[in-house]
Amino acid sequence: MSAAPTTSVWRQPAQVWAVAFACVVAFMGIGLVDPILPAIADSLQASPVETELLFTSYLLVTGLAMLVTSWVSSRIGAKRTLLVGLALIVVFALLCALSGSVEAVIGFRAGWGLGNALFISTALATIVGSASGGSAAAIILYEAALGLGIAIGPLLGGLLGEVSWRGPFFGVVALMAIAFIAVLLLLRGKEAKPTPTRLSAPIRALRQPPLAVLAITALFYNIAFFVLLAFSPFPLGFGAMGIGFTFFGWGVALAVTGVWVAPLLLRTMRRTTAMLIVLPLLAVDLVVAGFVAGSPAALVTCIIVGGLLLGLMNTVLTESVMEATDLPRSVASSAYSAVRFLGGAAAPPLAALLWHAFNVSVPYWFAAASIALAIVTLFVGRGALARIDEREADAAEEGAAILVGDAA
Repeated sequence: MSAAPTTSVWRQPAQVWAVAFACVVAFMGIGLVDPILPAIADSLQASPVETELLFTSYLLVTGLAMLVTSWVSSRIGAKRTLLVGLALIVVFALLCALSGSVEAVIGFRAGWGLGNALFISTALATIVGSASGGSAAAIILYEAALGLGIAIGPLLGGLLGEVSWRGPFFGVVALMAIAFIAVLLLLRGKEAKPTPTRLSAPIRALRQPPLAVLAITALFYNIAFFVLLAFSPFPLGFGAMGIGFTFFGWGVALAVTGVWVAPLLLRTMRRTTAMLIVLPLLAVDLVVAGFVAGSPAALVTCIIVGGLLLGLMNTVLTESVMEATDLPRSVASSAYSAVRFLGGAAAPPLAALLWHAFNVSVPYWFAAASIALAIVTLFVGRGALARIDEREADAAEEGAAILVGDAA
């Protein structure tokens, strides 16, 4: 990562803080429902498979929407795209809170995913365009928002979930409504006229071998990511607060390695080498998780270790996507994320099905097998990835990679 800017990163215009606050809340949504999954299952008489579809609908729509968000923002502008995204999140989070069936919550989470895709695909560009201190200051702010949101989401979900499973959804409504008002009032100034993007650009991008290899690798990797995140609340057997604290630790671990450790790692080795080291370690962690799934304390340890490894992998993989082709960064990220989120969407209900068909260990071993497929894909396609080991990403490009790649 580039050196810190000479201007203090904390001295920013009000519009930058408005978007940064909204980013924190948006990333909180990743793990917000994690602590209340068992409570939703109990309150709405839903099976674990049905409950896991809360992740599936959200991630599936987010991924598919990523294919069109650059097309939308290039035509209506960044501010309008941000406001539409925030408004959709407020509306669908409120509908989730008021729902009386798990089917309704699943459907409304899909609408939430659409809003989230519109917002996160535009937020970083807005911060970069408004931040003082240059792009490096903007990236530091974004990474701080990412880490804070990922860590706080499960904790807030646990706190509000102790009152009711509806609590976290009402919390999102309130916070996102404040963010909407802040962006509406504080994001001022005439926008530069955007260059229209072709609707088919992300699909066409996947024809390029380097991007295709990384996208398929990410698909298998994301299966493991969401088995660990979305399935683990069930075998842990904790209440909402216990699950919240567990995944607060997971989020902190992921943020620390993603923001600080990964750049240090890449100073000593190539990107492909780093991925081929981290992925096998993650597979080992998941195999161990399968063996110790009956012990909550041991499983918590595996979850935290997994967070450390996931943080490394997220940053290295998504940064690699930015350097794999000459395509515009937004197009490459959209194409990659759409494929990656498909893995995240499929993983939670598959894990629950495997649990009931066999035992609690099998979902983690399934996740480890998926990581093995990611390793094979990366190793076989390594010849197409020579470019990512030869070029360094600047701060703005790296931030854009992390933004789109880690927003699932």
